[in-house]
Amino acid sequence: MTDSFDGPPQTPPPERASFPDGVRFAFGTLTVLPARITRWDRPAARTGMACAPLAGLVVGLLAALPGVLLLLLGGGPLLAAALTVAVPAALTRGLHLDGLADTADGLGSAKPADQALRIMKQSDIGPFGVVALVLVLLTQVAALSEIYADGRAEGALAAVVAAVAARLAMTLACREGVPAARPEGLGAAVAGVVPRRAAAAITVLTVVLAAAAALPMGLPAAGRSAAAVLAALLAAELLLRRCVRRFDGVTGDVFGALAEVAATTALIVLALG
Repeated sequence: MTDSFDGPPQTPPPERASFPDGVRFAFGTLTVLPARITRWDRPAARTGMACAPLAGLVVGLLAALPGVLLLLLGGGPLLAAALTVAVPAALTRGLHLDGLADTADGLGSAKPADQALRIMKQSDIGPFGVVALVLVLLTQVAALSEIYADGRAEGALAAVVAAVAARLAMTLACREGVPAARPEGLGAAVAGVVPRRAAAAITVLTVVLAAAAALPMGLPAAGRSAAAVLAALLAAELLLRRCVRRFDGVTGDVFGALAEVAATTALIVLALG
């Protein structure tokens, strides 16, 4: 994976935190699930952001559960999809959606990087942010509704694949060489902490597992599941590169935007089947 990012070099820390410390970092940072963070440093971030897809797996399973239960109780696909989309928002306190809105406002401002970053830190949401939120949420609900109409298992798998792809996009955004836009905040804590080889290995493993999970539904479903993850990562990578050029690096808001864009892209690809 070749990067051409500008800005100060970001390299992984030589020290690695333990796997339990990394898991607690991932769940404590990316979800509201009870996880007492025992370390908040770059070694913990290195292990934690490598574990981000694991947090996505749990979020996806929790999101799929109420949707499937609602269908079993006689509810329709649209209602099940809306409930499924609401769960990840609740499990992140809406931070990823807030990051999407702030990033859209920053990108749409046409201001220099420092001014765009100030716009992103403001508590209000501008017109670009509102439009981005509406479009993304409508697209997610519409796509999931079509998938749930095909079956409960298909909808549940789609929710899980989208959540995992969203967090995997964060892992890749933390790879070596990606700079932070600010000297403080989540972006500075995790920028460049994941070695490129580790990021590539995690990506391959996730794509293979996504295909394997869909294999009982047939080979086309397995291929579509793998394609959904890859398409999600491509969309997130394009946004990442745009944000790094525009803001001179990544921020916590950018990570939220990457997650939402990746999840939406994955659901679109799965709905096309």
